[in-house]
Amino acid sequence: MTKKEIVRTISEEIGLTQLQTKEIVQKTFDAIVEALVEERRIELRNFGVFEVKRRAPRKARNPRTGDKVFVPEKYVVTFKPGKEMEQRVKELERQVAAAKARGNAAVEEPPELESEPLGTATSYGGNLPQG
Repeated sequence: MTKKEIVRTISEEIGLTQLQTKEIVQKTFDAIVEALVEERRIELRNFGVFEVKRRAPRKARNPRTGDKVFVPEKYVVTFKPGKEMEQRVKELERQVAAAKARGNAAVEEPPELESEPLGTATSYGGNLPQG
């Protein structure tokens, strides 16, 4: 799902124009990124926790040449899903397994979940500061 699809879905549900909804969605994403940069953690109840973590410098190998390479420290964003999201994904997994057991081995599209959608996250194209 793309940001455009999220905007369209929300716009239809709440009756705002797609332009108004796009601005709200973008401001929400911007606020999440800003909170991550400033506080390094944001917890969204029933959704999950985004956290900025430091990856220590390390030695690695170039897979082509086998040469040792030094990889400097960097900061990465991690995401740990909340309980509700975990439960919904497990339910999806159960439904797909049941469909396969019924002989639908080529299940391409996951079956629709019965409850309302939880929400969708999208990646942010910006970079976090390295320090």
